[in-house]
Amino acid sequence: MELPVISNAAPEEASGGGCSSSGCGTAPDALSHLPDHIRAKVQDHPCYSEEAHHYFARMHVAVAPACNIQCNYCNRKYDCSNESRPGVVSELLTPDQAIKKVLAVAAEIPQMTVLGIAGPGDPLANPARTFETFEQLSEKAPDIKLCVSTNGLSLPQYVDEIAKHNIDHVTITINCVDPEVGAKIYPWIYWNNKRIFGIEGAKILIEQQQKGLEMLTSRGILVKVNSVLIPGVNDEHLKEVSKIVKAKGAFLHNVMPLIAEPEHGTYYGIMEQPEPTPEQLQDLQDACAGDMAMMRHCRQCRADAVGLLGEDRGDEFTMDKIDVMDVDYEAAMVRRKEVHDSIIEKLEAQRGHTKPKPQGIPEGSRPVLMAVAGKNGLVAEHFGHAKEFLIYEASPDGVRFISHRKTELYCGGMDSCGEGDEEPDSLLDRNIKVLEGCEVVLCSKIGFEPWGKLEAAGIAPNGEHAMEPIEEAVMAVYKEIAATGRLLPSTDSLKVA
Repeated sequence: MELPVISNAAPEEASGGGCSSSGCGTAPDALSHLPDHIRAKVQDHPCYSEEAHHYFARMHVAVAPACNIQCNYCNRKYDCSNESRPGVVSELLTPDQAIKKVLAVAAEIPQMTVLGIAGPGDPLANPARTFETFEQLSEKAPDIKLCVSTNGLSLPQYVDEIAKHNIDHVTITINCVDPEVGAKIYPWIYWNNKRIFGIEGAKILIEQQQKGLEMLTSRGILVKVNSVLIPGVNDEHLKEVSKIVKAKGAFLHNVMPLIAEPEHGTYYGIMEQPEPTPEQLQDLQDACAGDMAMMRHCRQCRADAVGLLGEDRGDEFTMDKIDVMDVDYEAAMVRRKEVHDSIIEKLEAQRGHTKPKPQGIPEGSRPVLMAVAGKNGLVAEHFGHAKEFLIYEASPDGVRFISHRKTELYCGGMDSCGEGDEEPDSLLDRNIKVLEGCEVVLCSKIGFEPWGKLEAAGIAPNGEHAMEPIEEAVMAVYKEIAATGRLLPSTDSLKVA
């Protein structure tokens, strides 16, 4: 079997590595565990708040091409507009181009509040490009929050620079705290002008990550830790990682599933390293949640993502389109403030409403997972149009967000959903497989064929709560199931007609 070539070029030339693995999103209950001063900083941040991400948008600018480590799960690629994963970009930008793009996006999408640099390499392996971008943004767009994601190898030497530019949110990707585990994830690092391999390289990386984490938190800079869940490599070990990063001051831990599809050209992909199942991911997140506030709906965004989480409007803002735009950012800031104030008022009203414990649920009832084709907090997507499903758990304690699961677009139009697709391994069958473990799927509308196949798979389709708030719809269905007596431990698995 031919393996991917691992370059021995210096960082500015390296073509592999560099996953800061930016990813976003957390559930409201995770934020509630944070100290007041931290929660106040992140509760309106679309990349940290599950509430806020329905209303506020973010963008990444791809100004950092070089990387100083090689990750077995990473293959940075350019001009890959159809891929949504860390390290993929369509256009590499200069700092000046990045500023022009940010101003255009912020004027066109007033909900955009956060600008992050997350690749496609490592921002701190490209310090001149990264900090020039941040410096110009602080001057020209002072109403935008700044974030940076890094693998942490060069972090300690740039903490002062990060503080200087008022970057108060930093993400560090920490996949291990044991060099022997690290050697299975990182073939090499580039350190002090030479390439260091195996356990020795992993040891240096871990030491730098932990040192950088401590330096940032000692200055009051908020740190989120990303970890990639790699079955058989660091799955059990991540519980220890979660404990350690919490003890050193990280405020959130985001455990993301490994992406190892062979077509992406990564070492893990070509070597057929298994990806974690949704159940494995949830079990690990739940196990870590006792020690650390956990993020649950990371989208593993591209390094040039634009828009709300779960959408990507990057193709609307290519440089050729931006070059002909007439942007008046002074006027845009006035409009942006009006939009932000309106959204914050709505969020504050929601937060001021205490949700009562659901009534009418028999004591001892089991929880139920439901998949939702949602948009903007509502059950608002046609089953065949959904590119992802939001997974919620309903229980006697209420409704909580669990994760999202990506699917392939099944419906090409209202009159052609699934026509002619009768192969056993069809697109529809694959999407239904993604929803395994869920007992109900809620959507605004669903066709006859998927309805029948979902029922055959033991998943109850439900289109009766279209355009309702997601949590209200999920609880309503849970109460309907409870009324049938099928939630008690002694009953069979749910089968709803």
